[in-house]
Amino acid sequence: MSQTQERPTTGATLVPTDVPTLAVVGLGYVGLPTALAYVASGGRVVGYDVSEPRRTAIARNDVDLLPRDLDRLAGLQGDERLVVTGDADRLGEADAVIVCVPTPVDHHLTPDLTALRAACQVVVERARPGQLLVLTSTTYVGTTRDLLDGPLRARGLVPGVDVHVAFSPERIDPANVDFPVEATPRVVGGLTPACTARAADVLRRTAPLVHEVSSPEAAEMTKLHENTFRAVNIAYANEMADVCQRLGLDVTEVIGAAATKPYGFMAFNPGPGVGGHCIPCDPHYLLWQLRADRAEAPVVDAAMRAVAARPGRVVQRAKDVLAEAGRPLAGAQVLVVGVSYKPGVADVRESPALEIIERLRRGGAEVSYADPYVEHVAVDDGVLSSTGQPWRRAWDLVVVHTLHPDEDVHWLAHAGLVLDATYKLPANLGTRV
Repeated sequence: MSQTQERPTTGATLVPTDVPTLAVVGLGYVGLPTALAYVASGGRVVGYDVSEPRRTAIARNDVDLLPRDLDRLAGLQGDERLVVTGDADRLGEADAVIVCVPTPVDHHLTPDLTALRAACQVVVERARPGQLLVLTSTTYVGTTRDLLDGPLRARGLVPGVDVHVAFSPERIDPANVDFPVEATPRVVGGLTPACTARAADVLRRTAPLVHEVSSPEAAEMTKLHENTFRAVNIAYANEMADVCQRLGLDVTEVIGAAATKPYGFMAFNPGPGVGGHCIPCDPHYLLWQLRADRAEAPVVDAAMRAVAARPGRVVQRAKDVLAEAGRPLAGAQVLVVGVSYKPGVADVRESPALEIIERLRRGGAEVSYADPYVEHVAVDDGVLSSTGQPWRRAWDLVVVHTLHPDEDVHWLAHAGLVLDATYKLPANLGTRV
């Protein structure tokens, strides 16, 4: 698509304030840390979220954040520097609006744009001359033009003239203390050069570096490329784990040895699958868009099929390990250790553990789980609750899915059959997937 050309101002003069008020639409695992970082930089935030339970959880400081951010949030309760609201009209108070809402895929692996479309509609309806509007939610190439540029023009607000519009993909890695918001570079592409510059000025308040690209489409594709790269390499790492097992080799030893090469290699580790709303979802936005143009990306497609098949591989290995011990899966007492999609978080979105649990249950196993971060998970016929002190019970098989920081695993040495899907346990503590 051609980039909109800059033209003389006919509407409001776009002069950013020294410390613009920021509105953050969506206060989830991206929006809330973004808001907290912005306040810490000296700014003010209006945080808008349609979910009353989420707003209540934020008011109670009962949210899944880095310890530093939990302290920040606690110190801002009742402080006008961070206003949490369900009133969309308060978006008008902001000089800049950042949209941070979920963009999952449905059961058919088709992008679910429900939340993003609704958020963009709310923002466009309340946009005022002089505002900056930035999308950050991962989505298909062209979303910024489709959901902001066109609707704004229909209202008579011309991007680059009356308002500024840009895309800057979120880069939040939950539980990663090494790369919080303030330590992570941002990419931004605006509808016009002035849009890019205005967005970069705001983003620099919370980022060590802002890399400007030529268009929103380039920025949108950047995010898809980042996460598709990870998906392809994780699928390959899992495949190499299977190959090494067949050849009687320790895949972690092989990866560690390969990682000594100072160029041309990046270590990716195998596991039980991938979760969250990034790797299992984002590449499907690209594949979906290509299918609409009758185009293909065979490597990406094969990688995503392999990613989707990984939990089934874990369950098959569980059956094999039990069978080798002379026990059937049906009737077996199976414990899954850790159900969040990654260590250190309470997030179970797209977690492979959920599929593993369901498949084990459908095979007739009596399945329990233990996770200090996750009290309950939904299953086909109800809810499972986390088992306390799992070392006090006898299990036919323990499947280790997620190991949280500082988690004591010494009891696994006496747990009988252990299947390690994390590839992080010492070799003497279990059999690897």
